[in-house]
Amino acid sequence: MRVRLYHGEALAAYGFGSGHPFGHDRQAAFWQEALRQGLDRQAEIGAPVPGTEDDLALFHSADYIARVRRQSQSGEGYLDFGDTPAFPGVFEAGLVVVGTVLDGLKNILAGRCQRVFVPIAGLHHARRDTAAGFCVFNDIGVLIEALRRRHGIQRVAYVDIDAHHGDGVFYAFEDDPDLIFADIHEDGRYLYPGTGFANETGTGAAKDTKLNIPLEPGADDAAFHRVWPQVEEFVRAGCPEFIILQAGADSIAGDPITHMQFTPAAHAHATSRLCALADEFCQGRIIGLGGGGYNRANLAAAWTRVVQAMLAA
Repeated sequence: MRVRLYHGEALAAYGFGSGHPFGHDRQAAFWQEALRQGLDRQAEIGAPVPGTEDDLALFHSADYIARVRRQSQSGEGYLDFGDTPAFPGVFEAGLVVVGTVLDGLKNILAGRCQRVFVPIAGLHHARRDTAAGFCVFNDIGVLIEALRRRHGIQRVAYVDIDAHHGDGVFYAFEDDPDLIFADIHEDGRYLYPGTGFANETGTGAAKDTKLNIPLEPGADDAAFHRVWPQVEEFVRAGCPEFIILQAGADSIAGDPITHMQFTPAAHAHATSRLCALADEFCQGRIIGLGGGGYNRANLAAAWTRVVQAMLAA
């Protein structure tokens, strides 16, 4: 099959408990809707795969990896400055997110599929040496480094439509001219992490390889469609060899912690157009990651539209 979709209890283990916006129930909310639509019969279903410490070390510092392992054993304290609590087994749960994304990459490069979607992934706030914003290990950063170091794929396009700016990816690769970065998000003056301004375009040799598009609170599908052509043109000009989409559903109207007003149609459009670019430049190769989204109905609707668009492309 052309599309591989990941599901399994080991992915659901990444979450911060009952009542937390990033709870363990997010995968189930998506999967119930995916089953209702019959997506399990149209896509190949992959089981979660644990990663290794060598995988983590592609992006994260040894000191940080060791700290997460220690706090995973105790389940106490925070892994950042107050947003991302440790819990017993958080190290292993984070390894599964990373390993599953890398398994998706392995299946793409082996020619078993062209498109992959991992719902519990896209943890775009984690830095090389700290957690941030509910994100412990940055599976995106690991994926980018794996593409380069293990597979010789240098030109990577990363597109992020989560309401929050993908700061953990942006600043890790701010000076990297081969990371084509485009991010539509709520203006950092109004929302965490307070970054991603239009004048942040990359540094040094990477100047003008990064596109940040902050939108005002309340931005709707009309606003999305006004700016989306900039993203498409930017990615096209970068001539990528591989595309990553972070499809956070917290940009949809009704999310409890953001203020944007997209509908799932925005996610479908972004996916469809990026799949077309992947066909043109990347031998069809694209990985979609669920990212944020804290209204369960919204994430179910948005992520199933992503998978539908991958199947239709």
